[in-house]
Amino acid sequence: MKRLAVVVAGLSQPSSTRLLADRLTEAVVRAVGEEVEVTVVELRDVAQDVTNNLLTGFPSPKLDAAIQAVTGADGLIAVTPIFTTSYSGLFKSFIDVLDPQSLTGMPVLLGATGGTERHSLAIDYAMRPLFTYLHANPVSTGVYAASSDWGSEAGLHDRIERGAAELAALVRVSDRSQRVSDPFALPEGFSPVGGFGAQ
Repeated sequence: MKRLAVVVAGLSQPSSTRLLADRLTEAVVRAVGEEVEVTVVELRDVAQDVTNNLLTGFPSPKLDAAIQAVTGADGLIAVTPIFTTSYSGLFKSFIDVLDPQSLTGMPVLLGATGGTERHSLAIDYAMRPLFTYLHANPVSTGVYAASSDWGSEAGLHDRIERGAAELAALVRVSDRSQRVSDPFALPEGFSPVGGFGAQ
């Protein structure tokens, strides 16, 4: 079974950011063509945990579960509102608590929402460089939804379907066992018996 993680940085409830994330998720699940386990991480629900992690260096059990869901997925959908021409602070703070190597090779579909079309390029000049720096694999199509897109959805629908198809193609061949979510974790099946100091 393939695993899909969805990170949603919308602050209101309900939010257009969650709406876009849901539309992207539905399209990706359809396009994968096999059973998909979906985990949605609403960052507003772990906002205080993220802040505490930044201050202490230790995640709460709730935040740790969210981190494991993201880093252990075969593919990621990341959607944020655009504030002051870039991703939200909460979105960036969550990315900051991830191990820098944990998204290496991760297929990612980038999505963003905003009031006007003027901020649509934020996906390419802000979000894409962030995930490229982390050695993730963002698909070529980013999906931006302005307020006006929800009234006339033809163009938005096409972008969603195109981005979903690109992510699904990568998810189908993704091998999460080849990625390291914790660089200090012991190999699977490792036993201390017979290890260092054993006689």
